Amino acid sequence: MTRMEHADAVFAGVRPRLFGIAYRMSGSVADAEDLVQETWLRWQAADRDAVLNPDAYLATTITRLAINESKTARARRETYVGPWLPEPVDTAADPQIGAERGAVVELALLALLEKLTPTERAAYVLREAFDYPYERIAEIVRSTAVAARQLVSRARKRLAGERRARVEAAEQQRLLTAFVAAARAGDLAELERLFSDDVVSYSDSDGKARAARSPVVGARTLAKVVSAWAPEFWRDAETSFVQANGLAAVALRRDGVTFAVVTVTASAEGIDQVMWLVNPDKITAF
Repeated sequence: MTRMEHADAVFAGVRPRLFGIAYRMSGSVADAEDLVQETWLRWQAADRDAVLNPDAYLATTITRLAINESKTARARRETYVGPWLPEPVDTAADPQIGAERGAVVELALLALLEKLTPTERAAYVLREAFDYPYERIAEIVRSTAVAARQLVSRARKRLAGERRARVEAAEQQRLLTAFVAAARAGDLAELERLFSDDVVSYSDSDGKARAARSPVVGARTLAKVVSAWAPEFWRDAETSFVQANGLAAVALRRDGVTFAVVTVTASAEGIDQVMWLVNPDKITAF
């Protein structure tokens, strides 16, 4: 095996993890792929004979690149039309996501991660999704092990304060199925019954599809909106259940083209979030 072939093999072995880190840091498949490619270029240019631990070197490289990218991505999203949601991935088919632990991949949690600083997000992702020891996290984010532990602790507390305990996957799918049936029928009473009192609906379109440009809050209000949209939104739509970021979702197609991916999160109080992904650039995986 030549030196370059060995370098290729080393990179291929850790690529799923690199993509997993980058995707959880960015919430974007395209940005994650770009970060993986930039990491590969740096690996090619590196003095590989001096690298004692290639896995650690590559994880450090992509995490630091992702921290920098997070700062520019936030600036870009200031011009995004309407709510921004992470890009969903098909976790039933995508080996790059499925190859690592499923933690920190749900859409709702990825959206919450946007509230963390890039360094907090990196520390949280490395610890919760990949079980990195605090000493390694410290090396990657250029801090001490004590500081790394504090970063993860702050992130956990902040996320816990904004996130209810979730129902099991089977119950989430049952509620999604009931929601789809009620939404298609425009059943106002059933929709309101399924929602928690403070349910929030987010529609991600970037202005490329007809959608609410601000969150819709409250069971009664959202039930009215969904019921009113039913005749147009669900007209001639073929629905199929898929797995998006580890949870059940429904893909809607018209004339063979997917025009929406919809999913919900739920707690003991009922459906507390509805996420409508209708930006065509974000649903190509389905």
